[in-house]
Amino acid sequence: MDKRKVIYYSDELNDEFSTAQITPRVIDENYVYIHKSPFKRFTHFFWYRIIATPIAFAYVKLVFGHRSKGKHKLKKHLHDGYFMYGNHTQDAAEPFIPNVINFPKTNYVIVHPNNVSMPVLGKITPSLGALPIPEGMAAYKNFIDAVETRISQGHCVVIFPEAHIWPYYTKIRNFPDTSFAYPAKLGVPVYCFTNTYHKRRFFAHPRIVTYIDGPFYPDMDKPLKARRKELREKVYEAMCKRAKSSDHIQIRYIKREKGK
Repeated sequence: MDKRKVIYYSDELNDEFSTAQITPRVIDENYVYIHKSPFKRFTHFFWYRIIATPIAFAYVKLVFGHRSKGKHKLKKHLHDGYFMYGNHTQDAAEPFIPNVINFPKTNYVIVHPNNVSMPVLGKITPSLGALPIPEGMAAYKNFIDAVETRISQGHCVVIFPEAHIWPYYTKIRNFPDTSFAYPAKLGVPVYCFTNTYHKRRFFAHPRIVTYIDGPFYPDMDKPLKARRKELREKVYEAMCKRAKSSDHIQIRYIKREKGK
């Protein structure tokens, strides 16, 4: 458990407060996002369904007393591919929560290369659906192909637009519309989930209640930049509204004054 009580920040867009210290590998054009061999398909099924899914349900329920509201909204696109955006306030719980709220749909999560760079776990996270952000145009093409393939297969691609982890943060940080280019281009639905924090008696960890909103759709009659901006505004507004329901502050965030 994160024992920090106060965190000082300077840059809402770029400050990172995860306690993990990892040297990321370079994701180049040789990185394979989609494996087609029977063995790799089996390892994905084994790690994702047999190991990770039960752990996800148990972890978020036992540690955080997790509850979700609005899951019925996902039924509209039960068999369709869609993107889902969420606030980034946990190291372990947040990658698990989409698996819980989206079950039985398979999730693929766009992640920092750190997530595939750990000595042991980094070998497993690709089988859990990690899609690491690449470097260079050649690698980026492979990445985009993988994202579009997973959507066409009817899966969910999860994105944390805030990018950096702020543990237990109860507001929504400003984020750019860059990551909304994917659904804006493909013309597919967008959902968002907002993790909120609530005090529990006799428990060290607060309860996480996840609110699900959407679907939101890109207006394909508008230019790409206008579509992605509009999607971003809809998601940001919904998340800010839901974040107000948090009634517990585990860690206080204080902005540093300039020059200090």
